[in-house]
Amino acid sequence: MIRSTTRFPGTFHASTPVRPTRGLARPLAGLVLALSFGAAQAESILFVGNSFTYADGSSVMGFNPGSVNDLNGTGIGGIPALFKAFTVQAGLNYDVSLETVGGSGLDLHYNTKMGLIDKPWDRVVLQSYSTLDAAQPGNPAKLIQYSGLLADALHAQNANVKINLMATWSRADQTYPPSGAWYGQSIYKMAEDVYSGYLQADQASDKIAGVIPVGLAWNRAMSQGFADTNPYDGIDAGKVKLWANDNYHASMYGSYLEALTVFGKITGLDPRSLGVDETAAAQLGISQAQVRVMQQLAFEQLAAPVPEPSTWAMLMAGVGLLAVWRRKGAAHASRCSST
Repeated sequence: MIRSTTRFPGTFHASTPVRPTRGLARPLAGLVLALSFGAAQAESILFVGNSFTYADGSSVMGFNPGSVNDLNGTGIGGIPALFKAFTVQAGLNYDVSLETVGGSGLDLHYNTKMGLIDKPWDRVVLQSYSTLDAAQPGNPAKLIQYSGLLADALHAQNANVKINLMATWSRADQTYPPSGAWYGQSIYKMAEDVYSGYLQADQASDKIAGVIPVGLAWNRAMSQGFADTNPYDGIDAGKVKLWANDNYHASMYGSYLEALTVFGKITGLDPRSLGVDETAAAQLGISQAQVRVMQQLAFEQLAAPVPEPSTWAMLMAGVGLLAVWRRKGAAHASRCSST
């Protein structure tokens, strides 16, 4: 049940069902019928990503797979199924699909999965490789290129599609071991760099409607003392671990915070409106006290000002950016001519 009407700017504002009183039922019969018809028209949303979207390594991966449509037929629930559960409780009507491939970036989806995803969706969430580029960690050029190509293709199918990018979190395995690309830096830095890359991709395309700050919500959870910052030295008493056992993917807690942030950004509703008795948390074994904190964290992150991309990242993205956009038009034309 919705307990708050707080909405976030720049997001889709879904309507709340109207329940007429008994005395007004007859004169409003036509209106009720119209509302019922409107409610039957589900808002379609597609999640495109990898194991960070399907929640590999946690119980969320197998959560309510029958509630969503896995286009690859692998029977995954993941973050899309959690999102679906939240929207049902909020009285919203979403038809949720996912197209996910582990270890992939958006380039793989564009080059091999367009037959599944190139359709007239109402909403789309795009999530790419966790380090931005597997071969060049921290470099957003490939993300910028392929998010733009996908946005162009999806917009051609539906000019009103709303496309969001989902920026993921700092990987502990990329921060603490010497082999990590962010070794020796703060645990917060990778998420900041990843978010900066996604923000640049958003700014590079007028067909992308903003970035979902999942990694920054994780940073907030750690900085406020709810979550542990270093799984390699043990988990502090009273704190949760956001990472799965591999210190790479998300745990049940990390996935739940991820889904709350997605829910708030996509629907425009305050995540706290779901309440501490939110049913998916109960199914997963998350306590009401933990739910309250994570809903507050997601709310605070979504309400926070959007930071500017860091200077170094802007410079990195600028190298060869003109060539990227020249290739963009050529690649899209080539793909269209081959279908």
